[in-house]
Amino acid sequence: MIDRSLFSSYSYPMKNSQRLYGIRGAVCVVDTEEDMQEKVSTLYETILSKNNLSEDDIVSIQFTLTKDITSANPAAVLRKASWASDVPLFCSLEPDIIGSLPFVVRILITAYLDKKPIPVYLHGAEVLRRDLIQ
Repeated sequence: MIDRSLFSSYSYPMKNSQRLYGIRGAVCVVDTEEDMQEKVSTLYETILSKNNLSEDDIVSIQFTLTKDITSANPAAVLRKASWASDVPLFCSLEPDIIGSLPFVVRILITAYLDKKPIPVYLHGAEVLRRDLIQ
């Protein structure tokens, strides 16, 4: 039997006005380590800026990439740029769908925010979600 009192004493890191959101984004890259470093870092920094987000409010980050990207792992690229040092990162391969946009890195940041998040799509990835672009 699980002692349920253990769960009630946990202190969540969120403020009363915050809730948990998934913040989406994507960027098209050239398959070089240098371009990955530049564009993944820019994508991450833009998401932080547009959402007034502190890394302390981030729960985790999930990356996906298309199969044509072989030069670098976006999670490793982010760490190399000295970002998200205390945040769990994970990366997986996108399904290989005929007609999909090539050379795309997607990001899903799970974080506590005060308001609905602003998604960020850059360098050609805007075509993925025209409905979300502001």
